[in-house]
Amino acid sequence: MKNAASHKSSLPTRMERDTMGELAVPADAYYGVQTARAIENFPISPLRIPRSVIRAMGMIKRAAASVNHSLGLLDKKQADAIIEAATEVIEGGLDEEFPVDIFQTGSGTSTNMNTNEVISNRATELLGGVRGSKLVHPNDHVNLGQSSNDVIPTAIHIAASETIHRQLLPALTRLHSALDRKAREFDGIVKIGRTHLQDATPVRLGQEFGGYARQIELGIGRMKHAQAALSEVALGGTAVGTGLNCHPDFSSQVVTIISRETGCPFTEAANHFEAQSSQDSLVEVSGALRTLAVSLMKIANDVRWLGSGPRCGLGEIHLPETQPGSSIMPGKVNPVIAESVTMVCAQVIGNDLTVTIGGQAGNFELIVMLPVMAYNLLQSIELLAAASNNFAAKCIEGITANEERCKSLIEQSLAMCTALAPEIGYEAAAKLAKEAYRSGKTVREVAKAQQVLPEARLNELLDPWRMTEPGGPVGSAGG
Repeated sequence: MKNAASHKSSLPTRMERDTMGELAVPADAYYGVQTARAIENFPISPLRIPRSVIRAMGMIKRAAASVNHSLGLLDKKQADAIIEAATEVIEGGLDEEFPVDIFQTGSGTSTNMNTNEVISNRATELLGGVRGSKLVHPNDHVNLGQSSNDVIPTAIHIAASETIHRQLLPALTRLHSALDRKAREFDGIVKIGRTHLQDATPVRLGQEFGGYARQIELGIGRMKHAQAALSEVALGGTAVGTGLNCHPDFSSQVVTIISRETGCPFTEAANHFEAQSSQDSLVEVSGALRTLAVSLMKIANDVRWLGSGPRCGLGEIHLPETQPGSSIMPGKVNPVIAESVTMVCAQVIGNDLTVTIGGQAGNFELIVMLPVMAYNLLQSIELLAAASNNFAAKCIEGITANEERCKSLIEQSLAMCTALAPEIGYEAAAKLAKEAYRSGKTVREVAKAQQVLPEARLNELLDPWRMTEPGGPVGSAGG
C-alpha cells in the first residue's frame, strides 16, 4: 500500500481544497485531500487498517445513505450513488484507495475521511461528475449523521464480531471436533501420567485429549461471550456522545440493516458516553483471545512432547509428517505445525498488551488509540482462526497412538506405588518406590519379592486401567 501511494504521488495530480487550503492529489485517486494529508503526515509503517474494518466502514456508509434517504435527509440520486460506491468498498474493489497508516490520528479520523472521500469521488463519478468536484460531498452527504468518533469504534465492533463469526468460531469448532474424536479413539489406551514433568499415576490417552477438547470447547464459549460484548455500538453518538446533528432514528435503523447483513446482532449503545470514551469491550475480547492463545499453547506444546522422538523421546503418539525437518540431518521430521501454533499464540499474547494499553487511552469523551487497537485485535482473531484450522487439518486429525510405547512406560513408573499406599501406608509405599529405583526393578517386582500383599490383591491394585477410574483401585475392592 505504501509503495502504491508513493508511486501515485509521481503521477499527474489534481488540486483539491479543504479547510486547511490546497494540496495536490494523484489525478487517478479516488481518495481526496484529507487522505493525501494523512499520507504525508503519517509515513510510519507499512501497516494498514485491516480489510475487515474497511469492509465494515463500507457497510456503515451504505446503510447510512439508505437510512438518510428514507428519513428525507438525502436526495435519492445521491443516496443511490453512495450505496453503489460503498458496495464496491465492501466487496474490496477499491482496496488500493486506503493507504493510510494505522499509526495516525487516535480516533481514526483519517480512515473515516479516507472512506468518505473514496465513496464521495466514486459516487460523483457514477453521477457523471469528475473526481474532486464533490458532486457527492464526503462530509455533507457520505458522512451525514456521523462522526469519526462513533463510526470508527462501530466499524471495529462490526469487523471483530463478523470475523469471529465467519472465521474463528468455525475453525475452533473443527479443532474441537478433531480433539474430541481423538479422545474417543484413544480412550482404551492407558499410559503414564506426568506431573512436574515427572512420572505420575496412569491416565488414558483419551482422557488427555478429552482435556484438550474441553479447553477448546470453553474457548468457543468465551468467544461467543466476546461477541456479546461487541454487540453494543457507538453509532449515533456523533462527536462526544450527545448525538448532535444525528436524526434520533438514524442509529437504530442503520444497526438493524447491518445486523441483518452480517448475521451478527448489534444494538445502539445504552450509553454513548461510555461507548465513545472507552473500549472496555475490545479489551474484554482481546482478553478472551489471549486466554484462547494460552489454551492452544498448552495443547500444542503437549502434542510436541507426546510425539517427541521418534526413538529417544516420549514417543507416545505419532504426528503427521509434513516436511523434512533439517538441512543437515537426513530423515529428521519436526513438529512444525504445532510450532507454528505456539508462535501465533505468542503474537496474540503480545497483541493483547497493545490492546490493553489502548484501552487506557480514553481521555474524557474520546478514546484515542483506536486504529492500533483495531489492527492488533483483528490480527489476533485472524491468526487464531488460521492456526486453529491448520492445527486441526495438518496435525490433530492425523495423530495416531503408539500403544506399545504407552504400555511399556506404565510398568516402569515408580508412581505405581501410589495404588498400594491406602493398604500398606504412605511410608512403606515410598520405601518400595525407592528400592525399585535403586535396584532398577519395577514396583510390582519389588512388592512381589517382599510379599507386601497377596499376589491376587497386588495385581488388582496395580491394574493400570483401574487407576484411571474414579475411586479405583481402592473403591473396586471396597476398602
